[in-house]
Amino acid sequence: MNGRQLRTRFKGAAVVAAGLLALTACGGGGSDAADKKAGSGTSDKAAATTRSVKHDAGTAEKVPAQPKRIVSVSVTMTGHLLALDAPVIASQATPPSVITDKQGFFTQWSDAAAKNSVKVAYQGFEPDVEKVLALKPDLIIGASSGAENAEKFYDKLSVVAPTLLYRHDDVSWQDLTARLGKDLGLEERATEVVAAHEKRVGEVKAAITVPKQSAALVRDNQSAMTVFTPESAQGRLLTSLGFTVLEPPAGKGQTQGGRSDFAEFSQEKVADTAKDSSLLFVSHTPEEITAATARPVWKDLAAVKDKRVYDLGLDTFRLDYYSAGNLIDKIEKAFG
Repeated sequence: MNGRQLRTRFKGAAVVAAGLLALTACGGGGSDAADKKAGSGTSDKAAATTRSVKHDAGTAEKVPAQPKRIVSVSVTMTGHLLALDAPVIASQATPPSVITDKQGFFTQWSDAAAKNSVKVAYQGFEPDVEKVLALKPDLIIGASSGAENAEKFYDKLSVVAPTLLYRHDDVSWQDLTARLGKDLGLEERATEVVAAHEKRVGEVKAAITVPKQSAALVRDNQSAMTVFTPESAQGRLLTSLGFTVLEPPAGKGQTQGGRSDFAEFSQEKVADTAKDSSLLFVSHTPEEITAATARPVWKDLAAVKDKRVYDLGLDTFRLDYYSAGNLIDKIEKAFG
């Protein structure tokens, strides 16, 4: 082999080696010392500004280490993001109702959204990709469970910006907050948020008298009744306050989208299972609770006769830092 051929082969090998180093740096697998030794300044910059993040719909590449323009395509996830002081510029909104403000943001965090100038990205449960694109996000956050599940839109959203989707039904809001903190580079804030909540839980637990009966967490659906499990976000919070949360009726109830935190059963089956349990209603108006407990199947239960029926508030169907705090306030007022 002559000198020219040797130089050509050496040059090609150097190009391949530099490319491998760059790929390693982008994936976060290369050490700083190795990059400096190789003189890979571009790789250092990429590693410092982006990362790969595994989420519930796959793995997203080139996620900003410090995002500046987040668009939420899940009104449920928006509350978690706002509690972290994440830079949310816009969010999906639902049709206005008794649990939202006039633009479709949940009431428990609508003030925080206004304070942070969060705009309505679009209204409805299916992502409006064109409107998201117009907002020029550097990161999109959404849900892979619930009514706003965006998994089937993941490929389209990922073209606009790196996209992260999370389940919020089978995990406590504290665990989800910690995960978001890690993925968004907001670990310190996530720790502060959870610690503040746990402190409040401890204070209220010491101040209340918990009934000896179990607590049935229910939501009236007219013809049927939803029962929240002890492992639901609501169930875990009540357990942390010292309550014994009633297990759902035996047998398989109707669930939504594979959710494991609650199931729907007939009114009669729930009433028979509740027996002497106290009834804690999730996400109802006082008028709705009165109407539900006046039905023949409920009016003779011990909890109704003994006035052990409690309103946990309209915003307790989806728990985040804000609604969890409101629920704790309700418990303190009812049992303090």
